[in-house]
Amino acid sequence: MSEHQNNDELRGSSNMQSEMGPDGHPVVSLAEVEDAELAKNESQSRSQGQLIRRRFLNHKPAIISSVVLVFITVMAFSSIGFAGIPGWWDKDYSKAGELINGGAPTLSLLPTWLGGSGLAFGESPFGQDNTGKDYFALVMRGTQKSIIIAVIVGMVATFIGAIIGAVAGYFRGWVDEVLMRITDLFIVIPLLVLAAVLAQMVGNKSGSIFALAFVLGLLTWTGLARLVRGEILSLREREYVAAAQAMGSKTSRVIFKHLLPNTVGVIVVNATFAIAGAILLETSLSYLGFGVQPPETSLGLLISQYQNAFTNRPWLFWWPGMIIVAIALSVNFLGDGLRDAFDPRQTRKAKRRKTKELS
Repeated sequence: MSEHQNNDELRGSSNMQSEMGPDGHPVVSLAEVEDAELAKNESQSRSQGQLIRRRFLNHKPAIISSVVLVFITVMAFSSIGFAGIPGWWDKDYSKAGELINGGAPTLSLLPTWLGGSGLAFGESPFGQDNTGKDYFALVMRGTQKSIIIAVIVGMVATFIGAIIGAVAGYFRGWVDEVLMRITDLFIVIPLLVLAAVLAQMVGNKSGSIFALAFVLGLLTWTGLARLVRGEILSLREREYVAAAQAMGSKTSRVIFKHLLPNTVGVIVVNATFAIAGAILLETSLSYLGFGVQPPETSLGLLISQYQNAFTNRPWLFWWPGMIIVAIALSVNFLGDGLRDAFDPRQTRKAKRRKTKELS
């Protein structure tokens, strides 16, 4: 039986059961109308995952940001290669060469019919530095390192923040007090100063970007810990948690199987914001000389090394700067999209505010 026939039958049954009012018009029961609407929408019911995916796909800034972020990541790791896998770009970021045309960029994006030089990538699309190194290869190498550091920082900070927040919210009492005072201590100390000191100590000993990323992750978990703690304090009073405890479930099972999975929205959203913050923190540290050290490079280190060339060769400053801004904005918009997808109340509040402003 088709959907139209079902709707006709529902309308017919509603009309048959409706009563005639004093004015001769039929009076339809509100309950009958609601039942008809529910029956019509039964075939359109969606799971929670489908609703989240649909809301995310309807968030245009998040979709555009995802495309930009994927493009930058693929370009960085495929162009010069990674982990021994060769890339499609034939120049080495560590080898100097002869300066051509003063090291000016050969990239052209303006077609000839608009008065430009045509669409062309050229031999050195981002130009060359003082020693003749290909700047495109250098920037791609720096982008690789900055992305790796940001992802590791986001993962470490998310793991530590989620565990500490969950334990503090579940046990409460003195456990909560101790963990939250430790969290407050990390918040009070200026992050950039503490990160600079620890990063310098770790960098002098190992010189590894993985050690630097791990240290930064140990310092940036506080915000997520507070958010997860608040969610757990609310969730631990639910009936399913009491049922699990009554059945003799272990504390670890209650936390990891029943509580943390229900805070996945908060965790995922704040993980994206942690990655965006890590990009900017690594840039600041490398700019000040406390982050990535030569012969390795990062976007912040490139800006620091070529800041004096801003007046005569500004492309050495602008290329890494623009990529930093693009990555940070893309990750932030992606986080906004995930937040609206996991918490539709945010979208409803925004729509109500917009309606009030228009009225």
